[in-house]
Amino acid sequence: MTKQNYQFRLALSPQKIEAYYQLRQQIFCQEQGIFNNSDRDEHDTIAYPIIAINDDNQVVGVVRIYETQPRLWYGGRLGVHRDYRRGWKIGKGLIEKAVTTANTWGCDRFLATVQLPNVRFFQRLHWNSIEELIICDRPHHLMEAELNFYPSTNQSRPSLPTQLQQLSAS
Repeated sequence: MTKQNYQFRLALSPQKIEAYYQLRQQIFCQEQGIFNNSDRDEHDTIAYPIIAINDDNQVVGVVRIYETQPRLWYGGRLGVHRDYRRGWKIGKGLIEKAVTTANTWGCDRFLATVQLPNVRFFQRLHWNSIEELIICDRPHHLMEAELNFYPSTNQSRPSLPTQLQQLSAS
């Protein structure tokens, strides 16, 4: 097996956005059974989708970021395709891309609700647990990233594609 390289970037094309939603549906509905038919919610209309792409240009990981009030950002729906979960490289890359992107766009706080089995992983990536929660009948932690470990870049903030908002509503 050859070593894979991954790119972490915003999903802005119709094809990548559709692949992003398909992978989320596969992970959160089919595999984990957290949601019945769709995991889409009101945050998708304002969220920026971030994807991990392998050498074959396949979307193999997903996460979204969104700003709920000025300078307060959330990450969510972090998932990696079942066939690519060996190690933590993709999850780590998605988290780094999510937080550094929000930090670049003016983030003072970056929060996420993290499923209990992933809390230690986030802690190793400089996140702190704020409180324990139950979401969809499953234990989660509300966690906050230590922003000084996620330096900003020069990535400009694009407008959300109209088609992303249309897909979110479906």
